[in-house]
Amino acid sequence: MLMETLQLTNSPAIVGRESRYMTVRVDADKVLKSWQKSLFSFEWLTPEGKIRSIDDLPMREHEKRLEVEAALRTGRALERPVLGIGIMDNVEIGAARAVFLTLAAAGHKIIEVHIPAGNKDDFKTFIKS
Repeated sequence: MLMETLQLTNSPAIVGRESRYMTVRVDADKVLKSWQKSLFSFEWLTPEGKIRSIDDLPMREHEKRLEVEAALRTGRALERPVLGIGIMDNVEIGAARAVFLTLAAAGHKIIEVHIPAGNKDDFKTFIKS
């Protein structure tokens, strides 16, 4: 499924703060490479930085991935992921992590996300026009 045909909705995580966020399209591979430095990446990524197969995910993440895959199959709208910059200057995937990673695992190279507007410069190497 192409990114253009996906239905993405604003994340509930930004409700009431929409003016502080912007929606951009990011290079999924670059985001994953940066996110590999995150303390939270081990659940989804192998030590080599590859997305784990669904059977290798922890049960909680396994279930989230199944939910996203079901939504993709049926054309249901998905929550737009929210990215930020972590304390080690790496990308962090906040809300809708399973959406971002499932889309990347399905081969999506460019994914639409929310980022804090104040961090636009920090994301310049990740943003695709």
